[in-house]
Amino acid sequence: MATTRRTVHPLLEKQPERITIMQYIRRILIRPEMGAIVGAIAVWVFFAVVAGDRGFLSLSGTATYLAVAAELGILAVAAALLMIGGEFDLSIGSVSGACSMIVTICSVEFGLDIWSSIAIALLVSLLIGFLNGILVLRTGLSSFIVTLASLFVVRGATIGFTRLLTGRTQLGGLEAVPGYDLAHSIFASGIMLGGASFPISIVWWLVLAALATWLLLGTRFGNWIYGVGGDAQASRNMGVPVARVKIILFMLTALAACLVGIIQTVTFTGADVLRGSNNEFLTIIAVVVGGTLLTGGYGSAIGSVFGALIFGMVRQGIVFAGVDADWYQVFLGVMLLLAVILNRFVRTYAMEARR
Repeated sequence: MATTRRTVHPLLEKQPERITIMQYIRRILIRPEMGAIVGAIAVWVFFAVVAGDRGFLSLSGTATYLAVAAELGILAVAAALLMIGGEFDLSIGSVSGACSMIVTICSVEFGLDIWSSIAIALLVSLLIGFLNGILVLRTGLSSFIVTLASLFVVRGATIGFTRLLTGRTQLGGLEAVPGYDLAHSIFASGIMLGGASFPISIVWWLVLAALATWLLLGTRFGNWIYGVGGDAQASRNMGVPVARVKIILFMLTALAACLVGIIQTVTFTGADVLRGSNNEFLTIIAVVVGGTLLTGGYGSAIGSVFGALIFGMVRQGIVFAGVDADWYQVFLGVMLLLAVILNRFVRTYAMEARR
């Protein structure tokens, strides 16, 4: 008995392969950082066209916007972890300024070596982060409110104690403190590439971003961060130590703020009580532009890197292009609104794709 062989149209034979390709593309597109990556490319192309012949494309021009992005990026990487965990920290700008002043006062006024002063600043930042976490968990108040209060308390205390101890609000002379040369090499030196000096803060930024990405994607603690940000009660029912996770995240964010304060203090050999002002809001913009949801449970450290990079390119690109700096804040506001709309769309698309 003869058997009948079914013939399949060549297009139908390739359909499973096409479905696989589309699924792969979809998985890439729903990654939280994709919007920021596309945005960073678009911003770079724009300023390359508008200000490429004015220095934006040069190595020195690249170094300037990477330097701006690096300090914000250090804050944004830590803030991204906290926001993925479902919380905010508006006190990071004031913590940065306080730690900067602590290092300077302890070294210049009290005669400590710079490393002892840095250790004190680190301990103070960890204490502030711990208290923020405890207050949020014990009171049940929004972290937005708690850390907004911390912002004013820490900044006010910095101004008050600095005036009380020194009679001034700006201090210098850190370059004469024992241990400064080594501290400068670690926190404020430059790496020469092609005749341009790239600040070492860029290295700090990228290393911390790599560590944060590994923490989120390669460890159990990273799963806990996503869990407590997505549904804290469900995570608690599954045995996740929600309180411990959130307190650690607050402490890490304060520690990152302290690091930025140390970098700035060692770089400028002094401190200002208002240093770090508004960094908290710029950090949130960078994190949100990087794809992290304000509601928590979704985002990435890589996205915060590109969010900070966009900030750096815009801030310096406007200077290279000769645009009035007054328009800079307008751009930031528009960029934040568009990022939130895009992130909401991507989140909805991702949820539908998983069904």
